Amino acid sequence: MATVLETFTLPRCSALPSRALSPMAISSASSPAARLGLPQFRGLKVAPTRSAGSVSSGPTSRVARRRGAIVCEAQETAVVVAAVTEATWKSFVLDSELPVVVEFWAPWCGPCRMIHPIVDELAKQYVGKVKFYKVNTDDSPTIATQYGIRSIPTVIMFMGGEKKDAIIGAVPKSTLTTSIEKFL
Repeated sequence: MATVLETFTLPRCSALPSRALSPMAISSASSPAARLGLPQFRGLKVAPTRSAGSVSSGPTSRVARRRGAIVCEAQETAVVVAAVTEATWKSFVLDSELPVVVEFWAPWCGPCRMIHPIVDELAKQYVGKVKFYKVNTDDSPTIATQYGIRSIPTVIMFMGGEKKDAIIGAVPKSTLTTSIEKFL
């Protein structure tokens, strides 16, 4: 008798991360790849859409027919907002040719968790036009002090290495979009 799998996961090479890229996972990530902010990849999955099962002509063989689409879960993680540290700040943010949006956050901050999905959506929306990064203020307090971050979440827009705009607090997507559009 054959067994039909509803979902299967193909693992990625062991050198790449296996944990979700989220602020909580980054802060507790143990693998070097996860600390670099590489995205999680779960592999391929069969989207279940069953058709009626049938029994074949043989007395002991049973065939379950089903239809399904194979879906690549990597498409959702293709655009990831990477973490920036004091070591990478200059090369990622200040020396960038494109405008840069930086979210200042901390793992214990509730409003930061509310704005993370919005920043992730905007990163996907503005691929190739704007770069997005996140700075954990607990891990990189020097950057936060340098830019006068007194409240988190704070989102700052940079162009040509200069601070152009700052938005403080968990704001709606439309507020962030309006700020970004001013500089495109």
